[in-house]
Order: sequence, then C-alpha cells, then structure tokens
Amino acid sequence: MLLNNGIIILFSLLIALMATIMPMPLSLDAFRPDWVLVVLLYWCLALPNRVNVITAWVMGFLLDVLLGSVLGVHAAAMALSVYIIAVNFQKIRNFSVWQQALIVGVSAALYHLLVFWLQRFLTDIVFLPSYLYPVFTTIVLWPWAFLLLRKVRRHFKIK
Repeated sequence: MLLNNGIIILFSLLIALMATIMPMPLSLDAFRPDWVLVVLLYWCLALPNRVNVITAWVMGFLLDVLLGSVLGVHAAAMALSVYIIAVNFQKIRNFSVWQQALIVGVSAALYHLLVFWLQRFLTDIVFLPSYLYPVFTTIVLWPWAFLLLRKVRRHFKIK
C-alpha cells in the first residue's frame, strides 16, 4: 500500500511538471502558474515526513533540465521555498484555504525572486515586473489545487 501511495504522489508531481512545460499562447504564458510549487507545497503541508526539501530539490532540478536553465537555479529556489513552508507546516495547516493561498503567494514570490537573483548572478538578465505575474495566478490556483489534491489523498488513503 505504501508503494501505491508514493506512486500517486509521484504521479501528481509528474502531472505538475507536464503542466509547467505545456505550450500556452504567448499572451497567457507570462501568467503560467507555478504548478510544481503548488503541488509540492500541498504534499509538504499534508505529508511533511514524505515530501520535503529533498523532494523539492529533485523536482527543481528536473525543472532546470526541462526548461533548459542553468542547473541548480530552480532546484535551490524550490528547496528554499519549500523549506520555509515545511518548517511552519503546523501553523499553516490551521489557516483557512484563502489565508494559505496568500502564504503560497508569498512563497511563489520568494521562488521567483530567488530564480531571478540566481540567474542575474550567473547571467546578464534584467528584472521585469512580468516575472511576478505567476504569483497572482498561483494564488488563484491554490484553493482549487488544495481541494483536488485533498480529495485524491483521501480517496487513495495516502498517509
């Protein structure tokens, strides 16, 4: 049973990776939510002993490979963002879904700023306000993703 539970978590993370690289119209691409971060944060809040900073680093590294960015940029940003949530998971669990959405938004903003700072340090890029557009769509996505993933967790009795 434990193996099946791990496969369900892995499958949800794989779907998030696919949603991250799925083509979108250019006008909407700047607003692409942080699918991987949202799914990681949900599993980190629900099962902090199974999905943690190491999982976040691996998923960030896979994201680096898929997006063709400098290896380790997304991995470091994802690991730090998930670490902050993992340290405070007991407090965050007690908040309402909308309050959690705001916390997830702050975490997404931290993630994007860390990615920018690391890329700025390694390459020559300029900050644009459009880097933070995904934060707003991530905030809107969180309640829906939370409810869907909670339903999946309860249906498959993932513990």
